[in-house]
Amino acid sequence: MNEFDVIVLGGGAGGYFSAISCAEANPKLKVVILEGTRRSLTKVQISGGGRCNVTHNCLDPHKLVEYYPRGFKELRQVFARFHVQHTLEWFQKRGVELKAEADGRMFSVTNRSQTIIDCLQKAALDAGVEVRYGQIVTRCEKQDEGGFVLTTQQQTKYVCRQLLLATGSAPGGHEVARSIGLKIIDPVPSLFTFQVEDPSIHERSGLSMQDVALTLSFSEGKKKFFQRGPLLFTHWGLSGPCVLKLSAWAARELYESKYQARLCINWLPELDEAKIKAVLFSQRKSKKTVGGECPFSFPRKLWEWLLQGLDAECPWASLSAAMEKQLLEKLLRTQVSITGKGVFKEEFVSCGGVDLKEINFTSMECRKVPGCYVVGELLNIDGITGGFNFQNAWSTGWIAGQHIGSWRASSKIHRFDKIGREPRVFSKKKGGGQEGGTPS
Repeated sequence: MNEFDVIVLGGGAGGYFSAISCAEANPKLKVVILEGTRRSLTKVQISGGGRCNVTHNCLDPHKLVEYYPRGFKELRQVFARFHVQHTLEWFQKRGVELKAEADGRMFSVTNRSQTIIDCLQKAALDAGVEVRYGQIVTRCEKQDEGGFVLTTQQQTKYVCRQLLLATGSAPGGHEVARSIGLKIIDPVPSLFTFQVEDPSIHERSGLSMQDVALTLSFSEGKKKFFQRGPLLFTHWGLSGPCVLKLSAWAARELYESKYQARLCINWLPELDEAKIKAVLFSQRKSKKTVGGECPFSFPRKLWEWLLQGLDAECPWASLSAAMEKQLLEKLLRTQVSITGKGVFKEEFVSCGGVDLKEINFTSMECRKVPGCYVVGELLNIDGITGGFNFQNAWSTGWIAGQHIGSWRASSKIHRFDKIGREPRVFSKKKGGGQEGGTPS
């Protein structure tokens, strides 16, 4: 038997942050991370193209929750206690400076994910956290008197008072959660590109627009989804930040429709229909053809694509009311049929996981399984691309670790005695309340 006060299952971002938070809050606790593979923090290593997109430069917790298609309500109370500013201070305290890029993504100034890995591993070592690799847990049993017994693939047994699950979207983690009675929302992909079977789109691979409005719809009566932002043509369909955000918000509906949907594109979201009509009317003074002069700041390849099926050789001066109506429809409501799901190589995100109703978000403890905590992407929480999924891991991991660290192990392996009230975990700054303080 390997007996520990706390076992953290999963050596990813959430697992490390939870273990460090717990061990620093209570150095007397014996904490171990069990990682199923031969290396930990692999997602940290490959994320952000090898730079690790640590978080996003959104310092307002109330706005931060708007970037999470699932879990935004629950994250309000989580980010009230540990948000982006606290993440920056946590890494800065340990010698890692973070920088914000133009799109809000935040990386270490070294531009190397290894910097973040080294920081987390050193912090775990300094806090006395043990890490064991190749420990694939195949069985987890709750004990009647409290605590848990875990059995690995090699038949090694581990006993702990407190169990923290931080296995991300790995199927094995879902099975462990189910085995102790937690409800799992079946995971489906999130953050992906759209496949379109249209050679004219494929031929324009690399073409981009910085500001379009997308509307994704399914059969009549079903919910529609909207996003605005940059769009990119690819050799398989459509991509770009706007598409990725749309795929995240509509992930469940797209899965249920077998990734068949209708996409409506407004190429001029900053202009209303009346203003676009006025621009088209003013073009009647031009001596050029419709195909020879675009009245908007469009790439030529895009203008040519929009004119497909129309008479591009028609002079602007001879533009008929019917053709103007067709052109207006193309500008405001280009219709594209989505036929499948592509991939987004820099992110591996799914929606689904432990049902949020199972969790008390003031502690991250399971309501029906005392002593068991769930953090990070194992929860049915997912954010859009840009560092938001890591912020979920840091925040939920810190809260769980602080709560576990506020307990004191008794002489009996399966009991925990609470140390009075939960200790104050923020130092109050002058002129500010608890929310504005710094995590200890």
